[in-house]
Amino acid sequence: MPRESNAAKRERGVEFCERLNRRYGPVAAFLDHSSPFRLVISVLLSAQTTDAQVNKVTPELFRRWPTPEAMAGATAEEVAEVIKSLGFYKTKAKHAVEAAQIIVADFGGEVPRTMAELTRLPGVGRKTANIVLNVSFGIVEGIAVDTHVNRIAHRLGLSPKTHEKEPLKTEQDLLKILPHEYWENVNHQWISFGREICHARAPLCGECPMTDICPSARLG
Repeated sequence: MPRESNAAKRERGVEFCERLNRRYGPVAAFLDHSSPFRLVISVLLSAQTTDAQVNKVTPELFRRWPTPEAMAGATAEEVAEVIKSLGFYKTKAKHAVEAAQIIVADFGGEVPRTMAELTRLPGVGRKTANIVLNVSFGIVEGIAVDTHVNRIAHRLGLSPKTHEKEPLKTEQDLLKILPHEYWENVNHQWISFGREICHARAPLCGECPMTDICPSARLG
């Protein structure tokens, strides 16, 4: 089969985004984002853990250490005790304290507003940085590719199968295909659709309103 053109992929991707805009409209962040610092920590904690699990521990976490200055004075062991229901909690606790210390020491207690500076923080990669820039500061320079976005991008044929286990490459594929105006809503809208319809193990293709544009639709 001839390779599909980027123009054809773009048309399908834009149509998918337009339909999700009509279905969901703007979707709020799923994690605590009452401040940029809390969002950094919440997203850091969410790696390989559900948002619901993170939201169970952050009320107590932020009650005890609500600011970078407060968390910078905590020990990793103290934080670990609060978040021990999460996967990899010891590493995440260490990263949370170290990130808070760097924010205080290097950025005057303010969460930085650039990709380069954010990804200097322990436990913060492009996905986390994209979410913080987008949600907290309205800066849209990339797409946060989590498991839902990655799965949907490949089922839609917007990223080659060789990139299926490399979210950073999937992000670059999406950035080349989707116009910038759609980047802001991709993460939260696609997560919503992944949770509702496009499940990882058993997608509800029979109920999906996207089957006419989805190369992976399994009907019948």
